[in-house]
Amino acid sequence: MKHIKYIAVLVSGMMLFSCNDDFLNPVPDSVVVVDQFFNNDDDVLAGIIGIYDAIQGVNEDTETNSSNFNRGVQFEYLLTEMRTDNTRSATTEGSKADFHRYLVDANNVEVEDYYASSYEIIFRANTVLKFIDKADAANRAKYTAEAKFLRAYAYFNLVRLFGDVPLITSVVGPEETDVLFTRVDTATIYNLIIEDLQEAILNLDSTYKSRASTAAAQALLAKVYLTKQSPDYLGAQQLCEAIIGSMQFSLMPNFHDVFYSELNDEILFAIGYVAGNTAESQGFSSEFTTSVGRQDGLNVINDNLIADFGLYGGDRTAESYITVGSFYEVAKFLPNGFGLADNYGPNPRQAGNDWIVSRYADVLLMHVEAIMAGGTQTTVQAARDSFNEVRLRANMPTIDAPDAITKQDLINERRVELAFENHRFFDLVRFGIANSVLSTHATEMDYTFNTRDLLLPIPAREINISNGLLSQNPGY
Repeated sequence: MKHIKYIAVLVSGMMLFSCNDDFLNPVPDSVVVVDQFFNNDDDVLAGIIGIYDAIQGVNEDTETNSSNFNRGVQFEYLLTEMRTDNTRSATTEGSKADFHRYLVDANNVEVEDYYASSYEIIFRANTVLKFIDKADAANRAKYTAEAKFLRAYAYFNLVRLFGDVPLITSVVGPEETDVLFTRVDTATIYNLIIEDLQEAILNLDSTYKSRASTAAAQALLAKVYLTKQSPDYLGAQQLCEAIIGSMQFSLMPNFHDVFYSELNDEILFAIGYVAGNTAESQGFSSEFTTSVGRQDGLNVINDNLIADFGLYGGDRTAESYITVGSFYEVAKFLPNGFGLADNYGPNPRQAGNDWIVSRYADVLLMHVEAIMAGGTQTTVQAARDSFNEVRLRANMPTIDAPDAITKQDLINERRVELAFENHRFFDLVRFGIANSVLSTHATEMDYTFNTRDLLLPIPAREINISNGLLSQNPGY
């Protein structure tokens, strides 16, 4: 719901956690301040809204000469889409252009920001959990579930991008360095993610699309089950079928409306923004253009994806990208829905386009993936039904009995359906083809890629302040 975006503005003045420059986990200026803030149910709810504010991040265009602002999800496309064969920077200038060429190092400021932003989410969630007894008894279970959903969301992104990371499940002080700087194996972190999401499923409802819900938790847990080292395909299938069977979601008939009719029937979970509001807007979608972004075009589209749109895109193609001069640019998140003729509205760098985290088309395609269960194809009719539902909306031919849906069919479909929504990198890794696809892409583009690039470096700043406790990923 849109109103939670404005609540976060009020919270920011009340809930000021200082980002201590000496370690990654922010701590309150004093315990007394936090004790005084969390006194009743309204305070706990305000704390929960503050977690979403951390995900939302600070718009780079509204920065006031400070390097301490966390960008939240606004830098995620750099760490995901631009590290695949989908997109690149239009230039080779600046640290943001290092991602598409696999030149990211441990001093990269965007990697550092995303890492810190993720732990900001985790810290705020842990703070709410610490003071959960201040909430009304009737609300404690759902507030706990919401905080744990958001903590799981942050940890899932961290382990997929960085591998083993510190596991922090309570509010800790700077002296607790063993907790802050000891990397924990991904299997242990996945156990926490799963436990948090299972609790979320049991105690949330479907009131919101811009806050945690039962369906959002089910979809995220299904993705976790498909991703973890020993996938739980049956568990993922059952979760997807629970969402499908709820009849609460459906594909939008017009692909355009998925992105410009916000919180529509297809959306399970989205991070909300407000256009023109200096505290609640986003700047990432303007960076997808060569004409109004701070740089000369980020996330511009590679020719091989344009070719795949020609083969598999159908009606999605015209809604997914536009041609501007010699570049193909993302059209899904044009600032405020304006086209080129409208000059992107009054201030494209303060856009209000929500960021879609989870939508029904992804659930349908995960359903196919779960039924395929790591195999190379499936002829199960339930998989065909889900796959064809997505294909029909795009006006593409269906796959009917007795033909099978192949693994490559599914990979192609996910690529064109979910392009520019930060799924491609994770899909390549999950399907076990990241090394081959990205190596081939790098050769074609004259980049240098090796297997170390499947994980990002732990920020050098964090390693330095850990006094040797925090180790680096291999190859960096």
